[in-house]
Amino acid sequence: MKKIKYCCKNFKNGSKTVFKSLKSEFPDIKQKKKDCLGNCKLCSKQCIVMIGKTEVVVAPNAKILYKKLKHRIG
Repeated sequence: MKKIKYCCKNFKNGSKTVFKSLKSEFPDIKQKKKDCLGNCKLCSKQCIVMIGKTEVVVAPNAKILYKKLKHRIG
């Protein structure tokens, strides 16, 4: 899997727990915190991450986002 990027402003929506959980469970996957991913409309309402340079993954809460990412990892 490519690098997973997180918006630091989205951490308040729950993506911080996803970041920490994936980091402990899959330490070999590259994860990076960015100040802004440029998807503010989605980011302000949902949990969001970016995979690679273009693919955006959104979920209504952190639990669902974690499940989606874990499914992608395999």
